[in-house]
This record gives sequence, structure tokens and C-alpha cells, in this order.
Amino acid sequence: MLTPVAVALVVAASGLALWSLVAAVRGVRPSTGQLVAAAVLEGALLLQTIAGVVLLATTDRDVDAITFVGYHLTALAVLVLGVGWGIADRSRWGNGVFAIAAATEVVLVLRLLQIWDGRG
Repeated sequence: MLTPVAVALVVAASGLALWSLVAAVRGVRPSTGQLVAAAVLEGALLLQTIAGVVLLATTDRDVDAITFVGYHLTALAVLVLGVGWGIADRSRWGNGVFAIAAATEVVLVLRLLQIWDGRG
């Protein structure tokens, strides 16, 4: 697990969550900028997943492989599903779904760091 990338993911997902929450309160639909931010975040999550699996295969750490890979796959799925749902929802709550999906990414990445450090 690449810790600097994980920290960047947490910061980026937190920013997207806050941006989406503010947009939901304002009552607007998700913007193109939010979609681009979500796509960049998903790309970084994919790279982190690939790096994590490679590092898992080569490490001597005591890491629960099934849990670690499961969290990575869940992190990849949550953002895609959240963005899809958020786009499909024509109301202000599309941004609410974006915010929840991005906040969930923060929790998943932090949990991945715990698992990688052997605390999980």
C-alpha cells in the first residue's frame, strides 16, 4: 500500500465530498467538474489497487489478503455506483449521493491503511 497515494486519496475524496455536500445544500445537480474529479479519483483508486495487490504478493507483512483485496474492490465499486446513481437522480440529492460515496471512500482508504499496517 502506497501511503502517500492513500493520503492523497483521502484528501481528494474529502474535497469531493465537501464540494458535493455544498452543491446538494445549494440544490444544484452534479457538475462536469465533479464528474471529472470523481473520474480522477477512481483512476487513482485503480492505481492504488494494482499497487496494493502487487505489494501484497511481495510483502512479508502479516496482512489478511482477502480483507485487503475485498476493501480495494469495494472502494472501486462504491464510487462508480455512487456516481452512476448521482447522475441518474435528477434532483438535488444526486449531489447528496456523490457526497456519501466520496465520504465512504475516505473511510475505506483509511481502513485499508489499518489493514496494511496489520491492525485489521
